[in-house]
Amino acid sequence: MAARAYWQGQIRLALVSIPVEIYSATRTGAGVTFRQIHEPSGKPIKYEKVVPGIGAVEPDEILKGFEYEKGHFVLLDPDEIDAVKLESRKTLELTQFVDASEIDIIYYEKPYYVVPADELAEEAYIVLREALRRTKTVGLGQLAMRGREYIVSLKPCGRGMVIETLRYADELNRANGYFRDIADAKPDAELLELAETLIAKKTARFDAGVFHDRYVDALQDLVKRKLKAKGRKIATAEEDAPRPSGANVIDLMAALKQSLEKPGKAKAAPKAATKEASGKTGRAPAKKGASAAHGGKHA
Repeated sequence: MAARAYWQGQIRLALVSIPVEIYSATRTGAGVTFRQIHEPSGKPIKYEKVVPGIGAVEPDEILKGFEYEKGHFVLLDPDEIDAVKLESRKTLELTQFVDASEIDIIYYEKPYYVVPADELAEEAYIVLREALRRTKTVGLGQLAMRGREYIVSLKPCGRGMVIETLRYADELNRANGYFRDIADAKPDAELLELAETLIAKKTARFDAGVFHDRYVDALQDLVKRKLKAKGRKIATAEEDAPRPSGANVIDLMAALKQSLEKPGKAKAAPKAATKEASGKTGRAPAKKGASAAHGGKHA
C-alpha cells in the first residue's frame, strides 16, 4: 500500500489479538490557500520563533514546557514525554460494545481505515468485522496516537473496518444552554404531515460525489479573473438578501404546499401573511413559521 500507516499495533478482544494498520480516511481537499504578502514589495511574510529580549532562536533550543504558575514553567525533554507508558500505545483493547445509534453524532471526530497487517491476521479480522455487522454494534476502546489518547469506535465498512476517534465528554459544550429557549410544543399535525411528505419526496441514497465545495469553485474563479484583469480590482458580488424575521412573516402552510408542487426547486413563498390567512394567532407561532418556512424553502 502506497500510503504510510498512521498507526501500527493490534486490536485485542479478550485473548484474541489482531495485528492491524491504521490509515487516515480523509485528505485535504482541493482548497484554495493564501499566503500573507508584504504589499509594497510583493514578497511573502515569514515567521520566526523569537524570545522577548533575545530574538530569533534555533529549533534545537526549544523544549516543551507546562505553565504550572503564571510565568513559571516545568520543562520536559522529548525523551521524557516518550517514556510515558500507556498500554494503548500499541494495543486497542475493545472493552465495550454498544448499539451504534446510542452514540450521538456530536461525539464523532475523525475516521481511519483499519486493515489487517498481514494474511495471517485476515481470518480473525473478517470474523470480528462480520460479528460487529451481525450484532449491529460498534466496539469501543482507547488508543494512543501521536501524543494523545483517544476514545475510539470500531465499526464495519464494506470489506473492511473503520476506527473513528470520539470526543471526550468534557470537550463538548452542554446543549441545554443553546436549546433552552426553544418552546416545548407539539407541531400542527397537518404541517407535520406536509413536511414529512416533502422529506419523503426528496429522499434518496447518499452519494457524496453529488456535492462539491462551491466556495472553493468561486475562489478559483476569482483567482482566474484576477489574473486576467492583471491586478485590477474585481467588482464585488451583491449582498445576500436579508434573512426573514418576525416582521416579515411567511405562511408556513403555503410554503410547504408550494414546495410539494415541483420535485426540484420550490416556488417563492408569499412575502407576508396576515393572521387570518395563516389561521394562527399570536406572535410566537408566526415567528416559528417564518424560520421553518425559510429552511423549507431551500430544502
